[in-house]
Amino acid sequence: MTREEKAAVIEDLKSQLAENPTIYLTDISGLDAGTTSALRRACFKANIKLAVVKNTLLSKAMEASEREFGELPEVLKGNTSLMLSETGNAPAKLIKTFRKKTDRPLLKGAFIEEAIYIGDDKLDTLVAIKSKEEMIGEIIGLLQSPAKNVISGLKSGGGKLAGILKTLSEK
Repeated sequence: MTREEKAAVIEDLKSQLAENPTIYLTDISGLDAGTTSALRRACFKANIKLAVVKNTLLSKAMEASEREFGELPEVLKGNTSLMLSETGNAPAKLIKTFRKKTDRPLLKGAFIEEAIYIGDDKLDTLVAIKSKEEMIGEIIGLLQSPAKNVISGLKSGGGKLAGILKTLSEK
């Protein structure tokens, strides 16, 4: 690979790192061709971009990026695959589901909305992260709950209230 080609790859990686709020670094080494193909198909269905990258080029792209990746460049050892997504927990859920069949991919680290997670033991934490849509749904549900209680209370007590008012007006 020539110096110009490496510079182009670094620039491409740098733009991908800047555009995506969710970045997972994984190790998929040891997977056979069929399993790797199944993983790529699963990533495509989940709207996750999967790419195998050279550690040195990714490290240089991280250095050139305006984001602060903290300890993430230190995990760039061995084979590294990059998973990019718009949703913070989508790659973690995919990894967890895929591991039911095999022991890979291993999570090396993740960068999600400025937060850095290092190590495979953080996978359950990452799965538990709620997406933007899930959070909005929960907030709307919480906001609607008191209004529903008031309305149901008024409906059920409406007959009682009318009866009390009628009795008071007759006296």
